[in-house]
Amino acid sequence: MHARSALFDLYGDHLRARGARAPVAALVRLLAPLGVQPPAVRTAVSRMVRQGWLEPVRTDGQPGYALTSRARRRLDDAAVRIYRTQAARGAAEEPADRPGEWDRHWHLCILREVPNARRREQLASQLSFLGWAPLSDGAWVGLRDDAEVDQILAVEGLTADRFRAPVDEGATEFARRVWRLDDLGAAYDAWLIEAKALAERAGDDVSDEQAFAVRSELLHEWRKFLFVDPGLPDDLLPDDWAGTRAAAFFDFHAQRLGHAAGRFVDDCLTVH
Repeated sequence: MHARSALFDLYGDHLRARGARAPVAALVRLLAPLGVQPPAVRTAVSRMVRQGWLEPVRTDGQPGYALTSRARRRLDDAAVRIYRTQAARGAAEEPADRPGEWDRHWHLCILREVPNARRREQLASQLSFLGWAPLSDGAWVGLRDDAEVDQILAVEGLTADRFRAPVDEGATEFARRVWRLDDLGAAYDAWLIEAKALAERAGDDVSDEQAFAVRSELLHEWRKFLFVDPGLPDDLLPDDWAGTRAAAFFDFHAQRLGHAAGRFVDDCLTVH
């Protein structure tokens, strides 16, 4: 597990509800069960500061790092998409608002100038996280009029025409093709096989540290779907959608291990 990804998971899943800050020493203790070494933690923290995700603070008299407002907004959005069932959202340490209902329109973003390959890849990563899909090198489609799209374009120095189009009777097939739902469904089935084996490592007698480690590993792999699953409404999804089964499994075990994992986090945050 890469240190930077582990830190995003840690802040989003645990620290966001605990003041969104932690001493460096606590970050090192928390990532140790995941096999992340102290130098890697410090390097990743420095990188996240440069990228505007973390900012240095003093906490409990020690040097530490807090989420920036930009990072909090991104992690709030991610939490909504990670915990998808009603029971899990109700039990979340810091619930976030659900996005608004789909207005039954496709939202289009047409770049006025197509950037080079490196910038296209960078743009694709950010727009995919928001649930947008490419129609071509310079055209994207999404479900909502995300204000963050404009922010991303501004940071990248790009301009685009934004408009929307009503859906028609071909909406389900269009969504299946554009968001590659056949491949996505297969990916969910493959994840579920591995996740079941991982969850078996954390039985009823699991320690707090083990619960934290297993839950973190489940979350780490599950979070990758944020970049490929746009969160389509039910009427655009295939019958017996694999993502629904996978989400129910993840939410159940995340909730089952949540209290023990939280105790481990609180212990690591306590000044020893």
